[in-house]
Parts: sequence; structure tokens; C-alpha cells
Amino acid sequence: MDIQELIQRGFAVKEYPKDKIIYEPGMLPRYVYFIKTGEVRMVTVSEHGKEFIQGIFKAGQYFGEPALIVNRRYLAYTIASKQSEIILVNKTDFFNLIENTPGFSTSLIQKLSNRLFYKSMMLEELANEKAEHRLLTIINYLMNDVEVGDSLNVTRQELADMTGLRVETVIREIKSLREKEFIKTDNGKIIKLK
Repeated sequence: MDIQELIQRGFAVKEYPKDKIIYEPGMLPRYVYFIKTGEVRMVTVSEHGKEFIQGIFKAGQYFGEPALIVNRRYLAYTIASKQSEIILVNKTDFFNLIENTPGFSTSLIQKLSNRLFYKSMMLEELANEKAEHRLLTIINYLMNDVEVGDSLNVTRQELADMTGLRVETVIREIKSLREKEFIKTDNGKIIKLK
């Protein structure tokens, strides 16, 4: 679903400052959130306050639909990682989009399937004790959305939060992966080779 199309249909844009919680665990879903600008991270937080990133959503993407579709309470926090503009689409309007917008339901199925695949992959990786393997798997997965020659747009801290590793471990393992020629870096950015 194109963001401009939503705006043309009269959906309002709401601003969220950086670090604003959009929803939190236990809340009942009321909307699907379409990002016009900015970035949102979906996280679970340990009892010690450590974030584990379940997903990062950027401009043009949307989130919150699984809980809305099955009418279950949210299991994670969503937090604006940057100043963001977001369109909130309520349940009735969202189901109308699914039923009346050509191609949207197919696109939704593909997005949900990709997320399910990612979560299954990460579950398997978290069971793997080797930090290098975990890190290389998430890098390769994230590279699917990057053009050859472009860099992966995630920080070392985000990679740590996605893999359950410490940022120091991520830094050390990236250096090791580069030395073994599994990855290439340029000015600290991981570059897609092929």
C-alpha cells in the first residue's frame, strides 16, 4: 500500500518524536501503522532493561497488523527510533483495504511470510552458540534488501540487539569476518559484494 495513496484517501498523519513508545506489551491492537517518514523498532525488553530487536520498520513499511488481524494483545514494544510520521489505520479501514485494494492482500501475505521466515531463522540462530555464525546469518539476511555495492544500514548496536550478542562481540566478530573475507567493509559499513 502506497503511503501517498493513504493520504489521498484522507488518512491523517501523526508525528512521533524519537524514542516515543507507539504501543507496548499488553495493549489491545487498534491500528495498523504505516510509516511515512522515520523508523520504528519492535523490541522485547529483558528484566535488566536490555532490548532485543525483533524488527526494524522504515518509511514505506507498516507494522502492528498481526495482533490486529488475530485480535491478540501486543507482545512487544514499538518505539520511534527517529522522528517519525505515521498513518494510523483502524481495523475496519484496514480490512477494507485488504478486500478492496488490488494486490494489497497478496503483498500482506508476502510481508507476513517474510516476517515468519525471519523469526524462524532467528530462533534457530539464537540456539546456536557461535557468535560468528549468528552474526553472519543476520548480515546475510539483511543484505537481501541491499543492492550490490551498497552498504548495510544498521549499527553495530542494532546487530548486537538483533542477535543477543554484546556490541563488543559484534565489533570483534565483524573484524574476524572481514579478515576471513566473508564480508567487506568500507569506512565501518558492511558492503554487499554479490
